[in-house]
Amino acid sequence: MESDDQSTIERRLADLEHEVARLSALAAHFSAPADGAESGAESGAEPQAADAAPEPTGADDPLWFVNELGRRAPGAVMMAGAVETQAGPVRWQYGLHAEGLLAQDWSDLARPLEALGHPARTELVRQVMRGAHTTAELLQLEHLASSGQLYHHLRQLVSAGWLVSPRRGYYEVPAARVVPLLVLTMIASS
Repeated sequence: MESDDQSTIERRLADLEHEVARLSALAAHFSAPADGAESGAESGAEPQAADAAPEPTGADDPLWFVNELGRRAPGAVMMAGAVETQAGPVRWQYGLHAEGLLAQDWSDLARPLEALGHPARTELVRQVMRGAHTTAELLQLEHLASSGQLYHHLRQLVSAGWLVSPRRGYYEVPAARVVPLLVLTMIASS
């Protein structure tokens, strides 16, 4: 990877870590729904507009996350998740104010999104998240005609930060990318 790309990634990661720390402090006293509560998305209910009539609170509130976010950080856009992976639990949240998102240059966002824009690459990431980590395991996928194609796609995913290779021939999704990948999947399927 070129040093300019590496320094850009390192700067962006530092910015992300700072923002996560800030939002974590903001949501330190965030109260989760009562046991057994489901959000609208988890229960299969249709999405509801955030500006709809006031919703009930507690376990009966299908928009508990949105309503709490509106009380604690008006104007913020967040993604969060608490999932179990083979490497252990991942608890992650990230958020920015909509005003800041709309003000920034979006051209830098094309590269990471473009890396996921090929069916073989999305399948590679999915398989790595499901436990296939070695090139031998990944070569078994039907989407790939050759090892050359596999390595081409893996380079694209590593370069964009969706995968890391801690040792030769082994790939994993960085913990900080697990929830964003799942959120992108949710966005694409909605």
